[in-house]
Amino acid sequence: MNTEQLHQAMPFAKTLGLRLLSASADLVEAEMEVRPDLCTSGGIAHGGAIIALSDSLGGHAVFLALPEGAKGTTTIESKTNLLGSAKAGETLLARCAPVQKGRRLQVWKTEVSVKGGGAVALTIQTQMTL
Repeated sequence: MNTEQLHQAMPFAKTLGLRLLSASADLVEAEMEVRPDLCTSGGIAHGGAIIALSDSLGGHAVFLALPEGAKGTTTIESKTNLLGSAKAGETLLARCAPVQKGRRLQVWKTEVSVKGGGAVALTIQTQMTL
């Protein structure tokens, strides 16, 4: 799946400006520019935008890793630690990889950082197979 296909399947990813860099059943990588409309006061990326990036990437990763015969997936738990900040104009890099892939439950972690900089967030998601 490429960025355009992701945007068609998940319109909110287009709203965020999410761009896929790679996508497989074992690793999904994407980037997102921190636009002024995704910021809070002081031109700093809003925590909700960062969490939405992580959630979108995690959902896409699980979808790619669904076992045969599965009808879909739903998030049953998501926790994000906000570790740093990103300024308007910077690019966030997100990398989502499995912690555990089971038939009914999958656990994935998404690490978000500033391109060329430090950590911004760590998200752990638990997804249930439908």
